[in-house]
Amino acid sequence: MKSYEGENIRNVALTGHGHTGKTQLISSLLYTAGAANRLGKVDDGTSVTDYDEEEIQRKFSISSSLAYAEWGKTKINFIDTPGFNIFLHEAEAALVAADAALLLVHAVGGVEVQTEKNWALCEKYRLPCAFVVNQMDRDRASFDRVLQALREAFGRPVIPLQLPWGEEKGFHGLIDLVRMKAYAYDSNASGKAKESDIPPEMTEAASKAHESMVEMVAEGNDALMEEFFDRGTIPAEDLIPGLKEAIRTRRLFPVLASAALPNVGSESLLNFITDFLPSPADRQDWEGTSPEGKSPVRRRSADDEPVSVYVFKTLADPFAGRVSYFRVLSGILKNESSLVNYRRGGVEKFAHIGIVQGKTQTPVGELRAGDLGAVAKLKETLTGDTLGDKSAPVLYPQVKLAEPAISFAIEPRSRGDEDKLSTAIHRMLEEDLLLRFSRDAQTNEFLLAGSGQQHVEVAVAKLKRRFNVEVTLKAPKVPYRETIRAKAEAQGKHKKQTGGHGQYGDCWIKVEPLPRGAGFEFVNDIFGGAIPRNFIPAVEKGIVDAASRGYLAGYPVVDFRVILYDGSYHDVDSSEIAFKLAGSKAFKACMEHARVCLLEPVMNVEITVPENYSGDIMGNLNSRRGRIQGMDSKSGSTIIKAQAPLAEMLSYASDLTSMTQGRGSYAMDYSHYDVVPPQISEKIVTTAKAAGHGKEEADES
Repeated sequence: MKSYEGENIRNVALTGHGHTGKTQLISSLLYTAGAANRLGKVDDGTSVTDYDEEEIQRKFSISSSLAYAEWGKTKINFIDTPGFNIFLHEAEAALVAADAALLLVHAVGGVEVQTEKNWALCEKYRLPCAFVVNQMDRDRASFDRVLQALREAFGRPVIPLQLPWGEEKGFHGLIDLVRMKAYAYDSNASGKAKESDIPPEMTEAASKAHESMVEMVAEGNDALMEEFFDRGTIPAEDLIPGLKEAIRTRRLFPVLASAALPNVGSESLLNFITDFLPSPADRQDWEGTSPEGKSPVRRRSADDEPVSVYVFKTLADPFAGRVSYFRVLSGILKNESSLVNYRRGGVEKFAHIGIVQGKTQTPVGELRAGDLGAVAKLKETLTGDTLGDKSAPVLYPQVKLAEPAISFAIEPRSRGDEDKLSTAIHRMLEEDLLLRFSRDAQTNEFLLAGSGQQHVEVAVAKLKRRFNVEVTLKAPKVPYRETIRAKAEAQGKHKKQTGGHGQYGDCWIKVEPLPRGAGFEFVNDIFGGAIPRNFIPAVEKGIVDAASRGYLAGYPVVDFRVILYDGSYHDVDSSEIAFKLAGSKAFKACMEHARVCLLEPVMNVEITVPENYSGDIMGNLNSRRGRIQGMDSKSGSTIIKAQAPLAEMLSYASDLTSMTQGRGSYAMDYSHYDVVPPQISEKIVTTAKAAGHGKEEADES
């Protein structure tokens, strides 16, 4: 593979709703361009970019992947992104490496949930965007219906550059509205087309569509507008540069047609990518800061700039180790170069850099500004890191992804799995930016958090396939706590005579409530040596141990003060263990009169939904004991801010998807603990006692 300059490179992300055919289309484009020796198929598990075993088995993309093709004098880097909402973070992280996006739309389904979300991501990153109405060979496919839906959703700048020649099973070619030619595709799925004049039955429709397109291109360009008024049209040699500029500046959004499986439209799409989509050299300067974050730094995407590299994806390969996918933002990256990681401070050697075709990596000697590549076994570098020349430091901003929406408890199946779990999970966290792994100090559960249940299930399946670690998924326990609402005092006395030295410890304590979140406070109010100084810590330890085991339902008691004010001891029989047991008994005796109640974690919840769903969402939140804090409107969506108990929100992710047809999203973080209502508290206590807490208390007493 020769080294390509930026102006001859196209970095194109394929995005869109799940099952619109992104992966299949890339396989068809690669085959048409001669980059693959057979037409890979998703249903057969032979596509180039869905190579992970989980992807082959499930028949949809789970993570973003790369492929490339040479078309004429241009190298096209394809970025295949997942289409389902739970993997949207993968698509977003990969868009940073693209200069343009092809947003695929199903020829039958039209504009769907993820169409809108991917459009929003393209807007966020200011990516030029074209729509591809794919699967035109399907029953009930309709280009006109989808075009109308696109215009209703995204506005007047959505314009067709092609018309389909036939529909459903009769779809076999395209009408090019720029050059006003027809292209009929071979029936052998070669992806090659034969040029001809537009058939008579389509001449009128093509002429009208051509005139509309010419008017739209001329609208934003004074020179073209003048030419249009003078001549009544714009010739192709002037129209093409004007159209390319309109696409680059996001003034127009072309619509194309294809059928990936029979490979109709591939040659035209490759020509469109090379002729109309921007190259790395066309984009604005990259904006970063100095590593200290104090001053802005700008870099052109040019070979004569200092080398800088941004890592946009990390793959945890059990054999090759950590594989880093990167974009050369500026300069020329030579094989065996040593670059500074400006985020982490170390120096990394880029040994054996390569370009990526699905799971295959081909070594190259250098990569120029704008190109994409991969390198294995960088020591400390992770996704979002910037590396470059030590004499020209720059730090590019990391992609800020949403927080995980759901957590599950995971339990290793065997002792061997437990030993390997931590290492395997942390390798997975390097690859998937939205996974979180933690241990709940109160429930002692390992928690794995992700964007949805299927996201976590896929992670668990990868643990087994890649790292041979098996875990069981369980719903997480709610970390309830207990507290007191009244003052109380009691004696705790431990006295035992067993022959020889006995055991004797005696203490009097008062307990009183503290403000929510204050924790535990111990006050030593002993005077006159009623309890020797060296035994007082033992009393405190006995109280702390008893509080950690709870009183009502086995949850830790919090937010209370203990005042140790009296007691007695024996010169021979008193010991630390005796006073520890005395402290524990005193605490339990106080709890009988201190009006113990349950506390539950309350979460801050922010829900974003289309305006027409806001009433249903607020009603549902009220049924979950939620309290609405406020509402905002933004870009046609309603943002609802509320507080709700964690126990009521464990299943919210799937319920929100059902209520909003997948158009809603939410974020949640901890706010505070609050008292559980009595009727709910009774159920929790009953359940805890049935699970053995009551027996444990009886055994201890």
